[in-house]
Amino acid sequence: MKTQYYTATTIDGFIADEHNSLEWLFEVDQGGENPFAEFFAGVGAFAMGSTTYEWILAQEKALDNPSKWLEPYGDIPAWVFTSRDLPAVPGANLHFVRGEVAPVHQQMTAAANGKNIWLVGGGDLVGQFADEGLLDEVILGVAPVSLGKGAPVLPRRITSSRFTLTGARPIGQFAYLTYDVHKPI
Repeated sequence: MKTQYYTATTIDGFIADEHNSLEWLFEVDQGGENPFAEFFAGVGAFAMGSTTYEWILAQEKALDNPSKWLEPYGDIPAWVFTSRDLPAVPGANLHFVRGEVAPVHQQMTAAANGKNIWLVGGGDLVGQFADEGLLDEVILGVAPVSLGKGAPVLPRRITSSRFTLTGARPIGQFAYLTYDVHKPI
């Protein structure tokens, strides 16, 4: 079982533009492949920050059409880290949490039942898991897009000594890079 950060990023290191939009992502040719489907088949639990959750609600209109959440994620339990009250997608297996990531990671590990934990984003939330030594792998789909500003992949300093490149492959216009993440010293 691994705790994984699987995300798309621009070549200048942003996962969303300055308006928290992912529109840039949908313009990139994936070459007819869907590496996310293979990845998600191994996921037993996932977590995201409130900005990511709210983007899904707005983009997919999931409150009015819960199938927009349920079709891709099914009944896989999801944790949403937030400091405010947010509406729940009807029928979704959601847990709204606040505070430190370590105790929530324990809950996610139990719920994942031997499968992987996916950290959806944002980058700061993923960085909190990395800070606690709870991030095992980073999988980046690097797209040939430059935004200039926006939400960074990981908005903190993590030196190269913590990363080991374990895979690189092209898929469409994307370069998928996989790194093992070592615990902080």
